[in-house]
Amino acid sequence: MRFFNYCLNMLTLGVSRLLVRSKILPQNPTEQYELNPNNPTLYIVRLNSRFDLAALAIACKKSGLPSPIEAQVLGNEQLERFIAIKNPAPLFGDKAKPTKALEQGKHVIEQLIKTGHKHVQVVPVTILWGRDPGKEKPGFRTLITHSLTPSWFRKFFVVLFSGRDNFIRFSQPLDLSLLVNEKADVNELPQKLLRVARVHFKRQKLAATGPKMPSREQLFNSLLASPTIKKAIQDEAKTKNISQDEARQNALKLLDEIAANYSEAMIRVAERALTWLWNKLYNGIDIKYTEQIHELTNKGHEIIYMPCHRSHMDYLLLTYSIYHEGLVPPHIAAGINLNFFPAGGIFRRSGAFFIRRSFAGNKLYSAVFKEYLSQLFIKGYSVKFYTEGGRSRTGRLLPPKTGMLAMTLQAMLRGIDRPVSIVPVYIGYEHVMEINTYLKELAGKDKKGESILGIFKAVKNLKNYGRGNLNFGDPISINQYLNDNQADWRDSIHPTDVQKPQWLGPQVAALADQVMVKINNVAALNAVNLLAMILLVNDKQALSKPKLLAQLDFYLQLQRNASYSAKVTAPQDTPEQLLKHALKLNKFDVISDEFGEIIAINDKEKILFNYYRNNILHLFAVPSLIALHIFKSHKTTVTQCQQLVSAFYPLFAKEWFLHELDEHYITRILANFTDQNLIEIAGDEIHITNTNDCLAKLEMLGRSLSFTLQRYAIVIGFIQTSDGIDKAELERESQVLAERLGTLHGIKTPEFFDQKVLVNFIESLRSQGLINECDKGLVGSTALCEIYMHLKTLLPARIWQSITDIVQGQCNNS
Repeated sequence: MRFFNYCLNMLTLGVSRLLVRSKILPQNPTEQYELNPNNPTLYIVRLNSRFDLAALAIACKKSGLPSPIEAQVLGNEQLERFIAIKNPAPLFGDKAKPTKALEQGKHVIEQLIKTGHKHVQVVPVTILWGRDPGKEKPGFRTLITHSLTPSWFRKFFVVLFSGRDNFIRFSQPLDLSLLVNEKADVNELPQKLLRVARVHFKRQKLAATGPKMPSREQLFNSLLASPTIKKAIQDEAKTKNISQDEARQNALKLLDEIAANYSEAMIRVAERALTWLWNKLYNGIDIKYTEQIHELTNKGHEIIYMPCHRSHMDYLLLTYSIYHEGLVPPHIAAGINLNFFPAGGIFRRSGAFFIRRSFAGNKLYSAVFKEYLSQLFIKGYSVKFYTEGGRSRTGRLLPPKTGMLAMTLQAMLRGIDRPVSIVPVYIGYEHVMEINTYLKELAGKDKKGESILGIFKAVKNLKNYGRGNLNFGDPISINQYLNDNQADWRDSIHPTDVQKPQWLGPQVAALADQVMVKINNVAALNAVNLLAMILLVNDKQALSKPKLLAQLDFYLQLQRNASYSAKVTAPQDTPEQLLKHALKLNKFDVISDEFGEIIAINDKEKILFNYYRNNILHLFAVPSLIALHIFKSHKTTVTQCQQLVSAFYPLFAKEWFLHELDEHYITRILANFTDQNLIEIAGDEIHITNTNDCLAKLEMLGRSLSFTLQRYAIVIGFIQTSDGIDKAELERESQVLAERLGTLHGIKTPEFFDQKVLVNFIESLRSQGLINECDKGLVGSTALCEIYMHLKTLLPARIWQSITDIVQGQCNNS
């Protein structure tokens, strides 16, 4: 019998090599989980299937792990390595026979106790044939191909139709020592082991495929039957003086406009197309910190992805990356402007649901959308939306729009019984394909609507866009957040009605800011944004190659050893390798003369490079401020540096969504400056080393903050030199002065004159109590006066003179 089974296994293995193509996650399970192929190894799987065994055997061979087909010697016994907790359904009948898993588990536990072997590796392995979630009401195709426990006959069709989409996920080995050390009946331990495995496989299946999908008709009927939408339909009929049927048809049309129509087949097609696209566009996509998402799915969390928004590519890149991590693509909140032929249908079948820019004046639309969103959460779908509301035109994070997040919390107040976590996501590029359009819009040109012609034009212009970065930030458990900040939040739970308690608005705003902070905590440095930081502060945006490489090395060492956040990612390449890579992107000119090479930004790229610098400017804010202070003073103290940073950091934190100031951050920066021979520290005293090289490095780093400090000086200057100024007048005059300063000193950074940036800064001053309102208007506090005096010492005399001359002139005229 054993020989017959062996022959069948070999035959199945041969067939599998022809029909099966597996995606193995993680790509290197041996390294990921520190598995030792020489240690006793067993695999626990969900289904006892020869094809599953064969696919696992091929995957184990690729990963350098022991074969599941071979027996494992443990103590004096030979144990099967392949432990399946469920048998396939019989060809006729419904009830499958129990497997030998309980008996196998018992043998493993007994041998573990007898031998005291602490290094037995019991590895759970999830094996899925295709990633189709299945339908709530099975159809003909489902009967042929989709089943978690198919008979051998149906399994043949499963392998035939889905063999090329086989999915194998290795998980962290089970810690059997915890089971053995429990003071429990030894006979109960195998049963507990299998219970843990069943829960694990259920969660892994849900994470990879999502819940079963209702038909579109089923979904709409269930939504229209909800009390919330029924009431909204009644109100619509009464308000517009139409019949209930007409109002119901209006609601149906809105559902058809909003709802996604997820298709796993479309996802598979899109995956292949996007693989081609990424290879065409990018030299690689670097993805970091995915283990946090898998940890959430292993714990049964529902996930809400909240990325920053740089480009339309974000929709594709994030969904593609999530799918390649073996997770079900999320339902995506997309602007209604993207619902055009043929993109709208493709996006909808890829999981996009469409949202209008405003709900104002349309109570039926608001009710329908909120109920649809609630149903997504209730049924267990992951969701993705952009908290900024739209794409950033400046490269910096925009103030968050809180509408979708508020509706998410309202959905939780329906009593969702699973933990819900937000995953912030940082997305960065070495080239943003819409960047020229952004520049035109910042210059005042109207935004063009998306269209099929725009797609063809984009495809025509496909070229080398360098590398992309996608970093997953630290998750935020909404349940835990509310427990910590709104202890009575559960009192507002109502199973049917949408709730809007008084505490909702403030908590949503605070949570949104926390999401933005966590996005910036995982920012990614790359060749382009680092070179933008260096070259933009130099005359003619050019620098000799040796000086450029030296400054690049300075920044890399600074970010690697004294980073703003432990999860900021920096390239591991040398400065020479980064420069070589960047020059291939056709954004730079290389000018040669008898003294060597000069690297300059292309004329057409100079203004655009501000966008890339803004992606990471927050990472250099504090080092730049300290460098500028040291450069200007030549001699200072650690205490003075700390006081200076303490004065400006609240403004930086509000502008760039920074976390609370780490008390050791300044110390690390100064220590790095010392290590790089820029300064010397004796006790509290700081002395500049006074070499030309060190002065140039500190000056360049300090000038990175120049435009930000000038903008601060403009606004604060108007406040300090007046007895009180009206808020609207302050906004208007600040923008006029910024434009004049730009003309006088050749400042061409679009955001320098951006009214939204100035308005947000003024609001930041107000919210922090640095300005107050009196009868005559806004007046500054004592703390604001101190900041103003700091600005006077930090800014170049010619810039300060221009600002004070214009400010005083305007105030005198008033």
